[in-house]
Amino acid sequence: MLRIAVPNKGSLSEPASQMLVEAGYRQRTDTRELVLVDSDNDTEFFFLRPRDIAVYVGSGQLDVGITGEDLLLDSGAKAEAVLQLGFAGSTFRFAALPGTAAGVHDLAGKRVATAYPGLLRAYLAERGVQAEVIGLDGAVETAVPLGVADAIADVVSTGTTLRNAGLEIFGEPLLTSQAVLIRRPDVAQPQLVDQLVRRLQGVIIARQYVLMDYDIAGDLVEQAVAITPGIESPTVSPLHEQGWFAVRSMVPRRDTNLVMDQLYQLGARGILVTAIAACRL
Repeated sequence: MLRIAVPNKGSLSEPASQMLVEAGYRQRTDTRELVLVDSDNDTEFFFLRPRDIAVYVGSGQLDVGITGEDLLLDSGAKAEAVLQLGFAGSTFRFAALPGTAAGVHDLAGKRVATAYPGLLRAYLAERGVQAEVIGLDGAVETAVPLGVADAIADVVSTGTTLRNAGLEIFGEPLLTSQAVLIRRPDVAQPQLVDQLVRRLQGVIIARQYVLMDYDIAGDLVEQAVAITPGIESPTVSPLHEQGWFAVRSMVPRRDTNLVMDQLYQLGARGILVTAIAACRL
């Protein structure tokens, strides 16, 4: 039986469970439920704190897990990312009082507060910067105004919270993170892990593409196919009306309306778009 760690709460929890449902796995209906057996897929799910998942997988107690790249790196666990899942994106940046630092090397000899001390220590060590790392559990932007630290390293979205604390962002991002599927690297991947990866890859592709069908005159087929080349190659079939063809192709979801406009201007008609629930490529 495959044993999978899933985030129990936080920004990773709901998107992770939704992706697993779309991949054909059972998920809990009661958030108090911490263990769930999906007998149809020979899989057991353990709902854990996102920060703990890498530790459980790295120790070999669980086969795979879903967590953030940032949490994986911060844990120092013997686990590796095998698939980026495309949600829960975040960017880690340095921030300090205006004019006090311009780059990472300006932190030498200073105090830097963060909720990700393992990640920060590794980052500073790689760059030969010796600084005191102060580990805090959330709301690290208050560390500088309260005199606990000279700078912080934290997740930044709009930067509004930092500006409200009188801080400004400086230097390059430490890390751009997202949700990932992880496993212990020295454990052979069983068939069920391969199946899980294929299913999740299918969900990712299905979310990024749509199926587009349209009718086009024969002398315009080559131009139309150039607009909708698909993943491998579009399907082109003759219609009952002589000289016309039906074309089906996968198109990036974000380009749907632009492609429809281009096809219509070319002369295509009967342009239809269908969502993809799942796929295998």
